[in-house]
Amino acid sequence: MRILLIRHGDPDYEHDCLTKTGQREAALLAQAADGLMLGDCYVSPLGRAQDTAAYTLERWNLTAKTLDWLREFPAKVDVNCSTELQKAFPDTRQEGGVYLPRIAWDMVPSYYYSHPEYMDREAWRDSELARCSDMIPVYDHVVKNLDQLLASYGYVRDGFGYRVERAHTQTITFFCHFGLTCVVLSHLLNISPFALWHGTVLAPTSVTEVTTEEREKGIAMFRSQRLGDVSHLSVAGVKPSFSARFCETYDNQEQRH
Repeated sequence: MRILLIRHGDPDYEHDCLTKTGQREAALLAQAADGLMLGDCYVSPLGRAQDTAAYTLERWNLTAKTLDWLREFPAKVDVNCSTELQKAFPDTRQEGGVYLPRIAWDMVPSYYYSHPEYMDREAWRDSELARCSDMIPVYDHVVKNLDQLLASYGYVRDGFGYRVERAHTQTITFFCHFGLTCVVLSHLLNISPFALWHGTVLAPTSVTEVTTEEREKGIAMFRSQRLGDVSHLSVAGVKPSFSARFCETYDNQEQRH
């Protein structure tokens, strides 16, 4: 079995759509999509993912089913409940002296690197962040729905791997988001989602691919074939959008900090 995870194009987050750059990226992805052999397609309900998928679906006369759990990972943290987390998220906005909810996983590196529990597959569930957020139920909701979908294709979660009830080489494609993709990969590869959130860059319209290996009959594991592939942009001479990244050097104030 093969899974493709395609991030949306360069986003206009305020209006939940694509920028002009994102539209060009999505069009270039569509041109290359036939070679990707997309198979069954599923798409996030959010506009930027829907817009990205639309270019490919229209060009190749494909359809996609919208799945609500493919939306960008929506877990939020309340840093009001922890002075420790106020240091982990120093740029959190306030109103009336109260911190507003914010994305749960986007902590500063100094905090992440000094708290190894976030790098552990299970220990992050007992972290201060987990205590002050809805991360655990939201994460579990995503992976439960992922496993239900995979079971419908014949791959049933069994411990850390998958029991093969119907083996095949079919592809399923998700048009989704960076944060959500990291959650899916963390479950399939049995690693902490924080290691992926903080250790990878998946540029807009990048393609990530995982496939099963069934070295023992009836037992499948997933392995990554490629991560954040933007070859459809490079062959067209288009530089990937920077919106996937933070500043390469702190002194560069033109890049996102």
